[in-house]
Amino acid sequence: MHKVRCLIIDDEAIAQRIIVSYLKDFENFEIVDTCLNAIEAIKILEKEKIDLIFLDIEMPRLKGTSFLKTLKNPPPVIFTTAHREYALEGFELEVIDYLLKPISFERFIKAINKFKKISKLNVHVTSSSIDPTSDILYFKSDRKTIKLNQSKISHIEGMNNYIIIHTIKEKHIVYKTMTEVINELNANFVRIHKSFIINKLMIKSFSKENVELSNTNLPIGKTYKTVIRNL
Repeated sequence: MHKVRCLIIDDEAIAQRIIVSYLKDFENFEIVDTCLNAIEAIKILEKEKIDLIFLDIEMPRLKGTSFLKTLKNPPPVIFTTAHREYALEGFELEVIDYLLKPISFERFIKAINKFKKISKLNVHVTSSSIDPTSDILYFKSDRKTIKLNQSKISHIEGMNNYIIIHTIKEKHIVYKTMTEVINELNANFVRIHKSFIINKLMIKSFSKENVELSNTNLPIGKTYKTVIRNL
């Protein structure tokens, strides 16, 4: 069986080690090489056949996004970054997925499954096939696994080690932290308070102190006021 030949490009050694450790659980994937910057990667791509790239964005000399633009026929790419603001550019560059650090194994599996599905269908990845506004979120609630389109979510409320996922018509209590769930959500979600994450598409109005959504008003935390202004 053909093995998926992977290249990891990241200037953080610990980030490389995490991806390497995750890939060990997938027997049909092999790591051809790891490199600390895009310049090293160019040399590797010239001599090796690569099926999948794990690519960091903020790197010295040449950003991952700029590097990707230089490739005429790039292999499939999964972005791995600590910077959420590049999500839209990532989808415009037709990457398979966009993983936010610290990357959970659950989220990593989802990205690998996306790659497998696209490879099986043998189709070119387009922005429409990974529409960031229509990602599905799976979670366990009340002894069931719930499948929910993220576009239906209004906001998420945090309570210690639990979150409450609010939609227009219902809510689900999930054993998960705010930090964990923010890494699983698409680019339409933003944290406005230590206890609240909102869907930007649900905003009706906002002031310096509050955000009005379709079904509620939520406070803006002092440390998150700049985030709202930037919207």
